[in-house]
Amino acid sequence: MEAIVCEAYGPVDDLVLRELPEPVPGPGEIRLQISAVGVNFPDALLVRGLYQVKPDLPFVPGIECAGTIDALGEGVSGFEAGDRVAAMSPRFGTYAQAVVVPASHAYLLPASLEFTQVGGLLCAHGTAYHALVQRGSLQAGETLLVTGAAGGTGLAAVQIGCALGAHVIAACSTAEKLEVAKRHGAHTGINTSGDDLREAIRSLTGGNGADVIFDPVGGELAGALSRSVAWRGRWLVIGFAGGKIPQLPLNLPLVKGYSVVGVFWGNFCEKEPDQARQNHQQLFELTASGALQPQLHAVMPLAQAANALQQIEQRTVCGKIVLTP
Repeated sequence: MEAIVCEAYGPVDDLVLRELPEPVPGPGEIRLQISAVGVNFPDALLVRGLYQVKPDLPFVPGIECAGTIDALGEGVSGFEAGDRVAAMSPRFGTYAQAVVVPASHAYLLPASLEFTQVGGLLCAHGTAYHALVQRGSLQAGETLLVTGAAGGTGLAAVQIGCALGAHVIAACSTAEKLEVAKRHGAHTGINTSGDDLREAIRSLTGGNGADVIFDPVGGELAGALSRSVAWRGRWLVIGFAGGKIPQLPLNLPLVKGYSVVGVFWGNFCEKEPDQARQNHQQLFELTASGALQPQLHAVMPLAQAANALQQIEQRTVCGKIVLTP
């Protein structure tokens, strides 16, 4: 099978297309013939050796995909060859024509959904749903501020926040990205490149601050965000696409009575698999009904994985890029 291989930690340009043996499923595992692969910002961090974990070299990047089961390991139940599924791979490896994953990390797809619709759904929309529902307890009528609101995870949060009945404020780095967020439901927006973020949030919330902040950016935005959370609000820490892990003055959540809440979708799926399965099935149903409409920035062949990751690193992507082996 063909696969994208990282042979040394470094620039994504160094990724190579190699012919590898097709993996064999062990007990409790299934093998997928992959039809669509979601490309995510952590994939680039992984290749550069900057992610929370460092797999042994060489390795195949990628954490999510959709495809068809063609082999089952011993003890697998609830699936059969020919089933269409979306899956996440805790050992990476989805930038390939086939991958082996634990059966517990695969989710049956409704017949109405295309592989390209769901190939990039689990990570972005799964993170956003878990963050807003389980970690942020977002309620209808509350104000939700989403940073990086035109990226894959941010745009998912905009859509899910609207579906939950929140008033959604999108924060983006360009006017063009703001328009994308508004087309997907954001009620209003802030241009973080030109507006005073703290003052804009104050103005748009009547001085109260945001009830929930969904923040995959961190970096330089954190100073303003730390002073823009409402009383009893929740600041959801999703990631650090801004490139810098901010330092937080802990007197602010103390005085303002807000919570800083970490969100790590991968660990959630490992530690709470039953709840994760319920979340993902709910996302499939919302997508099939049209309530969620994943934004595809581009569908590209597997061989162009490096180019896809470059676009994500350069922050030129609105929504998700999906690779097709």
